[in-house]
Amino acid sequence: MNDKFLDQVGDEKKTLLIVEDDVGLQSQLRWHYEEYNVVVASNRADALAALRREQPAVVLQDLGLPPDEEGVEEGFATLEESLAIDPSVKVVVVTGHADYDNALRAVSMGAYDFYQKPVNTQVLDLIVQRAFQMARLEHELRKQQEEGKSPLEGIVANNPMMVKLCRSIEKIAPTNVTTLLLGESGTGKEVFARAIHNLSEYKDNLFVAINCAAVPETLIESELFGYEKGAFTGANKQTLGKIETAEGGTLFLDEIGDMPLPAQSKLLRFLQERVIERVGGRKEIPVDVRVVCATNKDLQAMVKDNTFREDLFYRISEIIVDIPPLRERQGDKILLARFMLEKFSQEHNKKITDFTPAAATAIESYDWPGNIRELENKIKRAVIMAEGKKIDALDLGLAEDDELSINLRTVRQNAEKGAIKTALAIADGNMSACAKLLGVTRPTLYDLMNKYDLSND
Repeated sequence: MNDKFLDQVGDEKKTLLIVEDDVGLQSQLRWHYEEYNVVVASNRADALAALRREQPAVVLQDLGLPPDEEGVEEGFATLEESLAIDPSVKVVVVTGHADYDNALRAVSMGAYDFYQKPVNTQVLDLIVQRAFQMARLEHELRKQQEEGKSPLEGIVANNPMMVKLCRSIEKIAPTNVTTLLLGESGTGKEVFARAIHNLSEYKDNLFVAINCAAVPETLIESELFGYEKGAFTGANKQTLGKIETAEGGTLFLDEIGDMPLPAQSKLLRFLQERVIERVGGRKEIPVDVRVVCATNKDLQAMVKDNTFREDLFYRISEIIVDIPPLRERQGDKILLARFMLEKFSQEHNKKITDFTPAAATAIESYDWPGNIRELENKIKRAVIMAEGKKIDALDLGLAEDDELSINLRTVRQNAEKGAIKTALAIADGNMSACAKLLGVTRPTLYDLMNKYDLSND
């Protein structure tokens, strides 16, 4: 990817190619989009030459082009050749009034979105802005993949909060502190635990995971500590537990909030003394492991309710890492969705190239209560069941949210909230620095945070 394209998706003035033969509309759009570097073409040859020369991220293209102004075939030929030159370019086709069939045909050929005349610049602005944002997100993902880089191995993220979290993991991993990962179900706690393991001195040995919620209470101690032959009915041979199996590596205790109190007591002794005794045994066995724990429960509330040992809580939480839910990761929803789309399309040998604009909008507007796990399941199902080259909102089982696309108040409010959250993350909670980043005074920032019920935690 060359520097000229980077300018289109980064901080430099973005280039917008307008393919339109109506001189009056050319002038109107050039004046309206003065914040962009506007390049105008009147026909297919000029449009393709400008595409090669300027490499815009977004193109506004009329379907009625000379010498076929009354028809659409010249417009479709221009669209097809444009996408052949640059498959990543976001082409927004402009069609005649009530020309819905041709709009759908254009999208099925690979157009990013469509808009019907007469031109309403406010609505068109939102489509163009979203197209540039999508181009930037796709570019970031491609750059990470091409360079073999990501914030952490196994992590796909561009949100500043997540990038900051990944940098924290990089600092934690080389140490031997016991780490507690907090987050809702499906936020990727095990992925972060594996990242800690892979960046630690224990990386060449086993990563052993146990889900404390999935093991019956009567078996949890033998699963963790192992047992000697004859320790109980059915114990026909000596068996190592998860802790001993992880010797020299990392032990991941998932859903530790579901561990019964008797097992908590034995686990505390191990963490304090780094020795275990197998069930039915009397010999103390030293074990050297890195311990990472995770839960979606409020352990401090459980401590108050006497359902979780206070001394164990302080022992496992030498460092606490809060993993935000997907709904708070602005920009990461569609980035993750496209990563998963490519992955599952390859796995299932499907030639699905993209999401429709309605599907992309639905992905961004949905709250994803099941977080990344829910997103992954919906994308996988959609890839398997989709019949076209693009996944739409119905394939995902999501409702189309027209309000997100056309309601300016909603878009503005969402943008303000997202900008404040991003600035707080970048400024590490420093209100003065945050206000400076946003270009507002501190009192204005406080008013906005109260308006949107945001906290600086």
